[in-house]
Amino acid sequence: MLIDAALQLASEGAEVSVREAARRAAVSPGAPFRHFPNRDALMAAAAGEAQRRFRTEIEAALAEAPAADPLLRFRAFGLAYLRWAMRNPAHFEIISTGRYFAHGSSAELTRDNAELIALTEQMLADAAAQGLLRSADLKRIQIAGRALVYGFARMNLDGHFPRWGVEEGEIERMAEAVIDLFIAGIAKR
Repeated sequence: MLIDAALQLASEGAEVSVREAARRAAVSPGAPFRHFPNRDALMAAAAGEAQRRFRTEIEAALAEAPAADPLLRFRAFGLAYLRWAMRNPAHFEIISTGRYFAHGSSAELTRDNAELIALTEQMLADAAAQGLLRSADLKRIQIAGRALVYGFARMNLDGHFPRWGVEEGEIERMAEAVIDLFIAGIAKR
């Protein structure tokens, strides 16, 4: 309840505090402090929950992508990232910025992020081994892909698309087109 209340506060752009989360969750003001001694502890738990939901989205997308095609898996990963970020802007904000708490202080988030990075590294290594990539510089491709999805998600969160002539109902199709353009740029095909 408290974690959901913290996520809700973040989604509203409100300041998140243990007391306000307790009020929103309709529990006594002192009760949450037994579980979350301070705001950082509450936000770490909220970030952990957001990360779990994000990971579930990624895993579901990869389960449907063909195992033998690493570029389609890389595409599925990127689209899942963007769809999740667009549908869960507060969750995205919590796990992608340092606004709410210091991410390095959470061993769970650090480990999960490292696993996701390793997953993208493996997809690109598999693509390279199959001769599918134009460049052998996998680190640059990986960072460019991350910058693309993160930047697109930030543009959406910050409300930039209308200025670029992209209407609300077109954003997801634009995300697919942008990822497809990126894949076309890195692929030999």
